[in-house]
Amino acid sequence: MEEKGFTIWFTGLSGSGKTTISKLVEEELRRRGKKVEVLDGDVVRTNLSKGLGFSKEDRDINIRRIGFVCHLLSRNGVAALAAAISPYREIRAENRELIGDFVEVFCDCPLEVLVERDVKGLYKKALAGEIKNFTGVSDPYEEPEAAEVVCHTERETPQESAGKVIAKLEERGYLAPPGAEGVYSAEEEEKVRKRLEALGYM
Repeated sequence: MEEKGFTIWFTGLSGSGKTTISKLVEEELRRRGKKVEVLDGDVVRTNLSKGLGFSKEDRDINIRRIGFVCHLLSRNGVAALAAAISPYREIRAENRELIGDFVEVFCDCPLEVLVERDVKGLYKKALAGEIKNFTGVSDPYEEPEAAEVVCHTERETPQESAGKVIAKLEERGYLAPPGAEGVYSAEEEEKVRKRLEALGYM
């Protein structure tokens, strides 16, 4: 049987957990034998969208490019995971229509929590006016109105959030449910935790 492709679109403010959760989901999908490609917003900007700025027009071009690549991957049987702020509803809706097999995951985290986390120090600079057009501070972020999955990352562990995404994929028929055992055994969860620690995400 031909493998069915799909796109998981992680959206949310900088630092809300998009990359961390997408890595966990990627690991679980690979464990289940899926072909997976991850398009992380920061990596895409270095390669696919080099030279683009942060005006609304440039942001839209960037998100459309990611959407087009996800479209090509998905129609060829790959699970495409996009982790990008993608602040505007209209462009996310365009990508949903283009791709079809599209699961939107909103990484929801209050701004005050993001400012506290602020690993890269970006929010402090943005709030001080040192960074212009910063989404969530001096540039708008339009929250999804009907995301398939909402991860409340200020109170969920990354594993809990990833589990919600996997459960939605099973519900939608993109992923066969596991047997009677849970998604992660204790041993597998420990392996994932150690890998995330090594990558600096925990």
